[in-house]
Amino acid sequence: MEKISIYIHIPFCERKCNYCAFVSYCLNEEKQNEYIKKLIEEISNFKINKIVQTIYIGGGTPSLLSENNIRKIFDALRKNFLIDKDAEITIEVNPNSVTEEKLKLYKDIGINRISIGVQSLNNKTLREIGRLHDKKAAIKSIKLARKYFTNISADLILGLQHEKNVVKYAKKLISLGVKHISCYMLEVHENTKLFSLIQERRYFPLQDEEVVKSYQNLVKFLKRKKFIQYEISNFAICGYESKHNINYWTFGDYKGFGASSHSYIDGYRIENASKLEEYYSGKQIKEKKNSKTEIEERIMLGLRCKYGVSIKKLSELGYDIMENPYFKDYVEKKIIYLNDDIAYLDSKYYSVSDYIIEHLI
Repeated sequence: MEKISIYIHIPFCERKCNYCAFVSYCLNEEKQNEYIKKLIEEISNFKINKIVQTIYIGGGTPSLLSENNIRKIFDALRKNFLIDKDAEITIEVNPNSVTEEKLKLYKDIGINRISIGVQSLNNKTLREIGRLHDKKAAIKSIKLARKYFTNISADLILGLQHEKNVVKYAKKLISLGVKHISCYMLEVHENTKLFSLIQERRYFPLQDEEVVKSYQNLVKFLKRKKFIQYEISNFAICGYESKHNINYWTFGDYKGFGASSHSYIDGYRIENASKLEEYYSGKQIKEKKNSKTEIEERIMLGLRCKYGVSIKKLSELGYDIMENPYFKDYVEKKIIYLNDDIAYLDSKYYSVSDYIIEHLI
């Protein structure tokens, strides 16, 4: 039987972080319950004859969910889908809203992977970016999670003001038993508080060259600690890579539930509405992915991770990348290397991957 991954979007936050551009709302309990009711209806009304290999509950802040609501979601999933007994099941949590009681519940209902939004271990930085936790709370949440889970991921952000060295944070996370680290470059989006602060010259993120140096130092450190860099921003001890994300990057089918969620099933892209009223009315955008879009996505995703891109698949889609003069040049300079049918970007060049990929699509 074919396999599929499931993503569930929980758009609740206590307060929106200064840098956040994701779909999230500060909702009272009544409004949250209304959303969960609609979410469960969506889950219950979707039928597919595929085995669920991963489930990922993201947000927003899924750890804000009440015990009753998280149980309702998992009851609906198990009633509606055949879930692999070895499925990877992840929930995102924030240090300020996760408790030992919730962690016990997560384990009880079958969750086996925890992703913690640490972002930084500097209290001043955390205040500047609008996080509701401090260093002490972040460390406490990891220690609590370790009591119930071995598969723990933590997020860090690169490029924050005054944060030239995140290696010390990674070192601390590893000492606490974290097996996976996602380290994302700071992205400044319009309509965020951080964008306004920068425009008003009240916040100064790191310069590009400083970010690149910080990133390269982190990569070297994690490599020494036996963390595999399996994607430009993701590092893991062998066996603790995110199976859910790998499914995205290797073009497996996935179904998204909830406001603003995306799906890719049998060659079709489906996007749920972001505004709650439109989501509740069932508004979606569905389109067949064309070959041009797929070519671009396969090159972009494949060269950003260790799985590479199939030259044969690109050819089947109508693009002979071997005839691209930039591609030839990158191969000659060993920036890109070939192994049979697969082209890989040397991880040394991940920090400038956008520039390289731009020449190939």
